[in-house]
Amino acid sequence: MLLRALKLPSFARHTAEVAQKAEREGWTFGHYLHHLAELEVQERRRRRIERYQKSSELPSEKALATLSRAKLPAKVQKQLPTLCEGGFVERGENLLAFGLPGRGKTHVVCAIGHELIQRGYRVLFTPTYALVQRLLAAKRDLRLEKELAALDAFDAVILDDIGYVQQSREEMEVLFTFLSERYERKPPSVIAKWQTSP
Repeated sequence: MLLRALKLPSFARHTAEVAQKAEREGWTFGHYLHHLAELEVQERRRRRIERYQKSSELPSEKALATLSRAKLPAKVQKQLPTLCEGGFVERGENLLAFGLPGRGKTHVVCAIGHELIQRGYRVLFTPTYALVQRLLAAKRDLRLEKELAALDAFDAVILDDIGYVQQSREEMEVLFTFLSERYERKPPSVIAKWQTSP
């Protein structure tokens, strides 16, 4: 009961089982506690990653394991492992993906997003038009500041098809507000994908 009150569910769940193992193998009390603490940390990490995956809205099928790397340009193939490590997020750099339609840009940026989550980053994937509509609704309801603060919770925001925004003045204004506010509040780390003309 005390372990549950302290919010250590994995500790509580494994305490008897690990105690038997510790007794059989002659562990010290410190080793026993350390092992239980490791189990708790692993379980918390697993649950956090599950939460991050769910809130990311990333398509589950567009992961690194399903990416056909052979079809990617050599330069992208070479940069991909480094991008998946997330150093650009730490440095507050943006990642821009340009190319012709149907060349796998969305899959690449989603695969990077999935890998960032595995490394403990919070990621949001959204079509740019959906983000713009979300921001316009927030502005209309006088809660734009609150919406921007909610988006700040994400370490990286992936904007899919940024070039498809209709570019009305109001749409461009809220998109610019999002980008500039994100830059002011924290390192930007926006991953944007553009289509280019053939």
